[in-house]
Amino acid sequence: MEYRLGEYAVIFKALGDETRLRILAMLTKGKTCACKILEAFHFTQPTLSYHMKQLTDSGLVSGQKDGKWVYYSINKNKIKLLDDFAALVNEIENAPKCCGTPLCCNE
Repeated sequence: MEYRLGEYAVIFKALGDETRLRILAMLTKGKTCACKILEAFHFTQPTLSYHMKQLTDSGLVSGQKDGKWVYYSINKNKIKLLDDFAALVNEIENAPKCCGTPLCCNE
């Protein structure tokens, strides 16, 4: 398994905000127009832009412009990285004294 710690850090930073987690939950239902997100959250367009930039920069979400609006959807390949990270943590947690990875120890 390849360790992409920098990539994980960007993803977890994006996930570190309750509003962005709620937006992601909304996007699990499929491609969603920014206008629908604005309606659901009752905040300004600049606030939405800020949160969506965090999510798109992390790669968790992609946006597709269609006329005046942007339609957002979840990037399932990036979500898979979270599964990979959980597997890594589980591997380290269940390893004997040393698992041999550079993340665990220097033996």
